[in-house]
Amino acid sequence: MPQEQGTQRDTLRELFGAQPILRARELRKAGVAPQTIARALEDGEIERISRGLYQYADAETDADQALAEIAKKIPKGVIAMLSALAFHGLTDQMPRRIWVAIGNQDWSPTLTYPPIRTVRFSDKYLQQGIEHHQIAGVSVPIYSVPKTLADVFRNSRLVDRSVAIEGLRAAIEQRKARPGEIAQAAVEGGAWKKMQPYLEALTSNG
Repeated sequence: MPQEQGTQRDTLRELFGAQPILRARELRKAGVAPQTIARALEDGEIERISRGLYQYADAETDADQALAEIAKKIPKGVIAMLSALAFHGLTDQMPRRIWVAIGNQDWSPTLTYPPIRTVRFSDKYLQQGIEHHQIAGVSVPIYSVPKTLADVFRNSRLVDRSVAIEGLRAAIEQRKARPGEIAQAAVEGGAWKKMQPYLEALTSNG
């Protein structure tokens, strides 16, 4: 029995070596018994981030780690709106909740941590402009800069217009996206009429 336990602990270490954040069911699927997980917790080798989600105790913490936790808990979700703006460095505002886009028919998750705010997008908007960024060993879907700008302009009831303009100005000044890319995303994202005067004012030489 001790040999089996040792083998499972080795498996657990290998899994966390490849990916610093794992769900309990991923560990169980790989053959690690709940007792092995419990002992690793007691020994301080792994830490429970939240219910059913663990990280290796020695793992370096990433400032965006909460986004990785969300990607694990809501596989169909995409980091969006203010959270995407903040990730791309386009706003000084740090949202208290992590904004996650889900489909109109998707189950709306309720998480105690990290705190989230879900926004429902139609399939047309949900699948546009998704990028995958490696955060804490996890591939996290996050909307691109042009797509995010289109979303915050289109959803003016959810995001203040001043925040959208600030993000647009920062994207142009920091050269995070070309004006043409931003304009195209706005057209495709149903936000061109709202964005056009601001984009033209920010990019005019006069």
